[in-house]
Amino acid sequence: MATDRRIARVAELIRREVSQMLMVGIKDDRVGAGMVSVTDVDVSGDLQHAKIFVSVYGTEEARAATMSGLKAATGYVRGELGRRVRLRRTPEVIFLEDRSLERGTKVLSLLNQLSQEREQMTEPADLTDGSDL
Repeated sequence: MATDRRIARVAELIRREVSQMLMVGIKDDRVGAGMVSVTDVDVSGDLQHAKIFVSVYGTEEARAATMSGLKAATGYVRGELGRRVRLRRTPEVIFLEDRSLERGTKVLSLLNQLSQEREQMTEPADLTDGSDL
């Protein structure tokens, strides 16, 4: 249990620090091509690896450029984490795109569309024009 809390605490610390780096630290223009936010960090049990999940808002080109920029910045991010987070060994960092927000928005859109179609099917026909009489 204490180990799980420690891993969760390290993951949250990494998430917070990388979020700050995304706002002011990483100078690569590709990273600024789309709006980027850290959605989750998954740290291995031995604290040697950190998967950083990011959500990128923008066109497909902007997403690809942003992910390319983040991949190029992994050395910088790991070095900064080593300076900012006091651990015996700084974890290896990998950035992964998180599209769950996009999928969630798509599902909500489909549900709204289905709801509207149902409402249209159950509405009584408008008989005010008198043509049926």
